Amino acid sequence: MLISGFSYAFGSAFFAATSDALAKQALRSHSTIVTAWVRLAYASPFLLPFLYFIPIPPLDRIFWITILLLLPLEAGAIILYMKALHISPLSLTVPFLSFSPAFTIFTSFLILGEQPDSSGIMGISLIMVGAYLLNVHLSRKGVLQPLRAVMTERGSLLMILVAFIYSITSSLGKMAIQHSSPAFMGIIYLPLVSFSLLPFAVRNGMRVSALRSGGTLFFLIGISQAFMALCHFKAISMILVSYMISVKRMSILLSVLLGGIFFHEEHLKERLAGSLLMLLGVVLIVL
Repeated sequence: MLISGFSYAFGSAFFAATSDALAKQALRSHSTIVTAWVRLAYASPFLLPFLYFIPIPPLDRIFWITILLLLPLEAGAIILYMKALHISPLSLTVPFLSFSPAFTIFTSFLILGEQPDSSGIMGISLIMVGAYLLNVHLSRKGVLQPLRAVMTERGSLLMILVAFIYSITSSLGKMAIQHSSPAFMGIIYLPLVSFSLLPFAVRNGMRVSALRSGGTLFFLIGISQAFMALCHFKAISMILVSYMISVKRMSILLSVLLGGIFFHEEHLKERLAGSLLMLLGVVLIVL
């Protein structure tokens, strides 16, 4: 079960990185709100048919309370996420999601009572050091410059806030799974969040013409996000929240690669080096 859990977590990382790159492309011609809503809503047609093939679990009061707590947090996070991708490079935004494991150590303990072992904590520490190396070229101006650079990059700051929100929603999401099932939660979660976000999208000028113009790009965003969600909730039901988030953050390595290949982003080597150090942290967690 442990190995399978990490496999699902890595699958979630792959599809998350793909969705990020596609969303970055969409943000060139579509607003933040429209892209955020599309990322969720266009996944729904690929997810909801699976309800026919699974048993619908009994849903108790705790499940619905947890969902009510999750929806505003998740809707806010996806808006901030798309805003970060819009204003900053992939390689200076997505990598900062690596902060979520550090946040998750505390939130998963408070919400779920989970306690990572020493090797897990060491692995998460390596991931954090790798995040520092993403801006190591600035260390020539001072050892703290890679950290100070974060304060001047709005997209990085927004993504750190997203990472904190995700550390909470991951723990709450596992609680919702415990009171339903991984398959059910993986299928209905994104449609529920997209429904909660719809009024804001309409209020901010979303039109049918804008959705039509997205065409194939929106379709690809939807299907990649759907597979990401299924892998995410399957993994989080099998391994510790902090471990799952750490492995899922492998998406930063893929995002840095995609940013360099498709968007010609700079300092690719050092950002890959930082991402690879994060990979070593993940290996330590697995072992």
